[in-house]
Amino acid sequence: ASIASTDMGLLLQDDVFVDFFNTFLSLPVFGQTPLYISGMGRWFLWPELPSHLDPSPAALLSWLEKHRLPHFCKSSLCLHLVLCQRLLGFIRSGEAAELLNWQSADLWLLERCISGSQGMQHFLTFVQGTAGEELIDFWLITERLLGVDESGGSQRELFLSLVHRLQATHLREGSSVLTLCTTIVGSLPKAKHIQSISTRREVLSKMQAQALFMIQSYWLPKFFVHCKTGMEEEESCQPLLQEYQERLLQACWQEPPGFSEPLPTMHIKRSQGVSGPYCSQKAKAGIWALVKEGRDTQEQKMATFWVKPEKQPGPAGSTEELCLDKDALGSVPQQSEHPANTAFRGRGGVTFPGRPQSSAEQDLENLWKEKILSDLPSSASLARLPSLKKPVKTLDFLPWALSAEVCAGRPFRDFLQHQNRPMETHLLDLWHDLEEFLPVVLDSNRENNFFLRHLIGEKICKTYLEESSFEKLPLETSTLVSLWNHLICGEFSPSIFSAQKEICKVLCGLYEEFLADDDRRFLQIMAPEMDVLMPKMLGRGAGREEHFHLSQRINQSLKLSQALHGTRSLEEVSSKHWQLLAARDLQKGGSIQAEMEQLL
Repeated sequence: ASIASTDMGLLLQDDVFVDFFNTFLSLPVFGQTPLYISGMGRWFLWPELPSHLDPSPAALLSWLEKHRLPHFCKSSLCLHLVLCQRLLGFIRSGEAAELLNWQSADLWLLERCISGSQGMQHFLTFVQGTAGEELIDFWLITERLLGVDESGGSQRELFLSLVHRLQATHLREGSSVLTLCTTIVGSLPKAKHIQSISTRREVLSKMQAQALFMIQSYWLPKFFVHCKTGMEEEESCQPLLQEYQERLLQACWQEPPGFSEPLPTMHIKRSQGVSGPYCSQKAKAGIWALVKEGRDTQEQKMATFWVKPEKQPGPAGSTEELCLDKDALGSVPQQSEHPANTAFRGRGGVTFPGRPQSSAEQDLENLWKEKILSDLPSSASLARLPSLKKPVKTLDFLPWALSAEVCAGRPFRDFLQHQNRPMETHLLDLWHDLEEFLPVVLDSNRENNFFLRHLIGEKICKTYLEESSFEKLPLETSTLVSLWNHLICGEFSPSIFSAQKEICKVLCGLYEEFLADDDRRFLQIMAPEMDVLMPKMLGRGAGREEHFHLSQRINQSLKLSQALHGTRSLEEVSSKHWQLLAARDLQKGGSIQAEMEQLL
C-alpha cells in the first residue's frame, strides 16, 4: 500500500525498487515493455514510438502509475521487494553491526549480495530445504494476507485461500514457524479457533515479526558467510573482494557526506526510424518467431531429454543431464531431478530412463513441446540466427504470456473482469490453479508437498470440476473427468496440459483484445495529439539483433519472476551465481542486465 501511494518519480530514485520494477516491466504478458537504466536516467521503450515524436518522461511516469504500478503492487515481485527492503533496513540500521559485531565493510558487502531480484533469488536458493525457507514463505504469505481486506466480498475468497494455505503448511503442529512462535500463539488448537478479526491479525502480525527477526539475525549472517566463501573461489569476484578488503582496513569508513552525484535528467531514448504500425502483438510475434525457429533448430540436435532418476551428489553447476529447460522461454518450474517429476523437468520433454516410452508418455512429451519454446543458445552468433520464415500466431505464445501473467499481478484477469467476461475469467483462474498445482505435485522434495497438493487439488475440484460446473466450462468432458479423478486424490494427470491447451484456444482472441487495449491506453497518454490516428500510427520495427536481445531480456525476467513466485524451482548455487553477483550493478540495468551480459 505504501508503494502504491508513493510518487513514481520518488520510487525510481531507489535503485532496489528499479531493479524489481524492471524485472516486472519486462514480463511478456504486457504490450509495451519498457526498461529503465537509473544511472543514465534513460528509458528504453519497446515497441518504440515514431521517431518524429518527442515523448515526455512525465507522461510515461503517469502511464506507469496508472497502468503498471497497481499490478506490480499485487505481484509476488512486490512482496519480495518489501522483504528485501526489510532486510536492507536491518543491515543499514546499525542494529546488525551491534548485534552481530559487523563492520561497515561487512554491511556494504552483504547489501551488494542481497539487493535486487537476483540477490533475493540467491538468498532463497541458499535457504531452500531449511527452516529458513519455511520462515520466508510464511512471512511472504502473511504479508499478502495482512494486506487483504477480509470484510469485503471481493477479496474474501483470496483471504480464505491464504488462510487455508497457512493452516495446511506453517500452522501445523511441528512446523518451524509454530516452534519459533509458541510463546506468541500458545498451542495450535487455540490459534485455530481465534474468531476476532483484530485478534487474528494481531497474532499473525506478531508471528511475522518474530519470523522476520530470525531471518535477519540468523539466516542473513549465515548467507553472508556463504557469500564470502563462494566469492573467494570465483575469479570474477576478486575486484569486489578487493574493495571489501580496502573498506575493512578503514574500520570507520563511511560514504563521504555531500558528495553524492546528482541524479541524471530522466529522458526517453528516441527512435531511429519508422516502419510499420505501432502494435505490440505484431512485435511479440517477431520475437516469438525468432525463438520458435531457434527451438526447432535445437530439437533437431537433441533426440532425447534424459533425467537422472534420483538426485545424486555432484559438483556445483553439474550438467550431466541434457534438458531443454536450462534456457526454456516460458517454462514454468524447473524441477529437481526426482522420479515424481521426470515428466516435469523444464517442460522440455519427457523421457523415462531405462525403458521405452509408452504412447501416453509420448503424448505427454508432445504436449510439453507444444507448450513451451526454447531460448536461443547463448553461443549463437547473429550471423547464424534462423530466418523468420514462418508466421507466428498469438496462440503460439499465449502459454508463455499466461505463465508470466500470474507473476505480474494478473493484468489480463482484470481486463476480463472489466469486459464482464465471468466464464473466461473462471477459465483463466483454472489455468493458473493448474499451473500452481504442477510444481507441487511433481516435486516430492518441495516443502509441505503432501499437504499442499491435496489442498490445491481439492480446491480445483470443488471450484471448477463439480458435476454442476461441467456445462459451464467449454472444455472436453473427458478432460474434465480425468482431471477430477486424479486431482481429488492429489495426483498428477496429463489432462492438465490438455485442459490448459483448450483454455488457451478460448482465451486467445481476448488476449489480442487485451494487447490492443494496452496499446491504446499507452498511446492515449504518450501521444494524445494522435489519438484519432492510433490505428495507423507508426512505430519502428525491431531488427533481428534487437529481437534476439529482447527475447533474452524477457526470458531472464520471466525466469527470475517464476523462481521468486514459486512456479519454477530455484537452481542450485553454482559459479553462475557468483558471476552474476560480480556483474550486477543496480544503476546499469541490475539483475536483468547482468543475466543478459553473461548470456551474450
